[in-house]
Amino acid sequence: MQPRIPRQSATEPGAIRVDSDARLTVELAAVVAGARRRALRDGDRQIDTAHLLHTLLESDPEVRAAFEGGEPQVARLLGYLVQRSIGYGLRWQGSVEDSGALPVLPGTARTAGWSPVAAGALEEACERAGRRGDARARGTDLLAAIVADPQSRAVEVLRRGGVDAGELLARLPRVECSGSN
Repeated sequence: MQPRIPRQSATEPGAIRVDSDARLTVELAAVVAGARRRALRDGDRQIDTAHLLHTLLESDPEVRAAFEGGEPQVARLLGYLVQRSIGYGLRWQGSVEDSGALPVLPGTARTAGWSPVAAGALEEACERAGRRGDARARGTDLLAAIVADPQSRAVEVLRRGGVDAGELLARLPRVECSGSN
């Protein structure tokens, strides 16, 4: 049986495995791999920003610390995301997430099996790390990138969970981050 999310061979010209990208911390690469597994398990055609948010919330303490409502708010968000993954609540299966707010990188490994918004967010996370002077993007970089698009699925989940994405984005630069590689 063919996987629903296409994978690129490492021998294809320009092929880069996103979860082994040297521009991501080990922790963020694990988040990306987890989002890929979640999308497959959920039967979704593409990894989207909700998959990324779900995995970030589960695995990254720095991301969880960015939420003003603390653990109760994170638990509420995870509840929405779990409902979505089991087929209840927010329904996006079978559709492509593309708000048009972030640029799409045509013909790259980042777009194969990724929604245009999620692919753009991952690229923006790497650029954000570079602007900060870091060689590798962290979870908070990816969170900032996915909440910057008001039409992303992640932002819809945040809205339903009572989180103002604009306020969250404004707080992220002040979130204390440890330098992990």
